[in-house]
Amino acid sequence: MKDRRQLYRNRVYYGGVLAFNARNSTMTCVVRNFSRLGAKIAFDGSAILPDEFDFVVARKSLTCVARMVWRSRNEAGLTFLDTNDANDIVPLDWARKLRTSERTNRRLESRIEQLRSEY
Repeated sequence: MKDRRQLYRNRVYYGGVLAFNARNSTMTCVVRNFSRLGAKIAFDGSAILPDEFDFVVARKSLTCVARMVWRSRNEAGLTFLDTNDANDIVPLDWARKLRTSERTNRRLESRIEQLRSEY
C-alpha cells in the first residue's frame, strides 16, 4: 500500500480523548502515531463514532477538530482540520467546568428569584 501522508508520523504512546455530540459524549483512546497533520488512534471495542469530532491530546497540548480518514474495528486514522485555529477551541476540561458553572449559576439565579418573590 502506498503511503499518501504529507508528513512522516512518529510512533508514540499518548492518551487521547474524542469528544462529540456537542461534547456531551467522550471516548478515550491511545494515540499510536502522530504528526502535526494527523494521527493513528486505537480504542476499545467497535464504538460508533461520527466522521468529525474534537480530538484532545493533553500531553501535546493539542485540541482540534479531527476527521476520520479510515477505520478498522479497533483503530482509526485521523487528519486534523484547522490546526492553525486550534486556539479557538476550548479544551474539554474547560468546557466541562463551564457547563457546571452555568448550571450552578442558573440554580443560584432561580433561588434569588424565589427569595425576592417571598418578600
